[in-house]
Amino acid sequence: MATLAAPAAVTTAPAAATGASDDRYANKYLIAVAVTLAAVLELIDTSIVNVALPHMMGTLGATLDEISWVSTGYIIANVIVIPMSGWLSAYFGRRRYLTGSILLFVVASFFCGAATSLAGLVIWRIIQGIGGGALLSTAQSTLFEAFPPEERGVGQAIFGIGVMVGPTIGPTLGGYIVDQLNWPWIFWINVPLGILAALLVFTYVRNAAWQEKARTIDFAGIALLTVAVGSLQWMLERGERYDWFESRFVTVLGLTALVSAVLLVWRELTTDEPVIDFRILKSRQLAPGVLFASALGLGLYGSVFVLPIFLQQLHGYTAQQTGLVILPGAIASAVTMAAMARNSARIDARYTIVAGACCFFASMLLMSRMTLDSGHDDMFWPLILRGVGLGLIFVPLTNATVSELPPHKIPQGTGLFNLTRQLGGSLGIAIMATLLSRQTKVARAVLAEHVAQGNAEATARLDLLTRGMQARGADLVTAKQQAYAILDRQIAGQASVLAFSRIYFLSGLILLAALPLLLVWRHGRARPVAGADAH
Repeated sequence: MATLAAPAAVTTAPAAATGASDDRYANKYLIAVAVTLAAVLELIDTSIVNVALPHMMGTLGATLDEISWVSTGYIIANVIVIPMSGWLSAYFGRRRYLTGSILLFVVASFFCGAATSLAGLVIWRIIQGIGGGALLSTAQSTLFEAFPPEERGVGQAIFGIGVMVGPTIGPTLGGYIVDQLNWPWIFWINVPLGILAALLVFTYVRNAAWQEKARTIDFAGIALLTVAVGSLQWMLERGERYDWFESRFVTVLGLTALVSAVLLVWRELTTDEPVIDFRILKSRQLAPGVLFASALGLGLYGSVFVLPIFLQQLHGYTAQQTGLVILPGAIASAVTMAAMARNSARIDARYTIVAGACCFFASMLLMSRMTLDSGHDDMFWPLILRGVGLGLIFVPLTNATVSELPPHKIPQGTGLFNLTRQLGGSLGIAIMATLLSRQTKVARAVLAEHVAQGNAEATARLDLLTRGMQARGADLVTAKQQAYAILDRQIAGQASVLAFSRIYFLSGLILLAALPLLLVWRHGRARPVAGADAH
């Protein structure tokens, strides 16, 4: 396809971009706070709306299927923009692109809260997702240049704390806001915080010293990327609801994603100015790193997805109570990342990642042994262990993955890294939702069969329940009906526990299975990138 000519190629002058060599890192912590705040807002918005969907349904008169587009529209737009963020950052200039994306996110947030119709809300959520897509990858690549090579672990740790804590506090914050105020405020809370982040970014973030601007706009690549990633994300979002490939619609989405992805790779490998430079995957650090990131997303997001369901459906926890259960693990993750910040450059990342994966697996193994009688105390240490494991993985994995890339390719590398982690997370949620539904049905059928076959324990339990109902004044027929209903709920609960148990174990196993990818790495230390500090 034809491309449209754009302004002549430029490489931002190092002196103009970074200033004098003695003060180029003077505002590193302000920059870290600014870009991390922006990224946290984006991450919170991927989960905060979920607790408010029932309230939106009532206000907007929408069905469950219709209201789901409030989440789906945002995620699809977000995932499409993530891999383009490196190219867009170079084309518009990092400071301008990041500031503009934050402001777009803020404006869209305001109008999401002010929406009076479902169509209006979905449109503004899509625009919000477009603005939010820049925030993760661009923020992360910005931190690589904001900190000196020996302190890059500190910058990534600050960012990582936001990445880990953001999704955790989203449902809790959303539940509190909806209970105390109303659902529009889950969007309006972004406005003052987003304006603050935009002001800090515009004031302190500089354009990249070595970012190369494309001479042409790859419209074909952008179109193929939109179709490929959008179709895949749509399929993952709706697959379980439509019974996957039993549905012609889901099948068409899958085929569309596959064909357009193949064409996208071919297009980007044969054009001189790709919107996504797949050639950087030749790096023996980047390719295994992004694959491991997808496994991390799959296991992490899958386990994060099922835990609130476990607590709320089986234990009757509210969203706020669920958040309080999860919070200590998030704090443990933050503390571990802070401890890793200054030491990650001196320690072989492979050792810490293996240790983190083992901690995560041990946590999931403990969680798989939970029962209906398990309480908050039983979950405390497994979730602490999970937080420690994730803290050991995130900073070393990120730094080592992009350590071989030249400075002007780091935004592309972080874009691919975040894309694979996000898609891995979407795949993990889709798989876990399907497994939860099907495993619950299977386990329930097995347990019910024991009752139907006159299992002595089941029969005794049914008789006990019947007598209990009769003692409360019910006649024999009514008492038996009530007893069967109670037993059915108990069977359903036990079946759900069995399903959760298998999902937790699988989440841990996925991360362990990905460890051999680290054997491909040339090294495990985040070494300074050549030319990164030249001016």
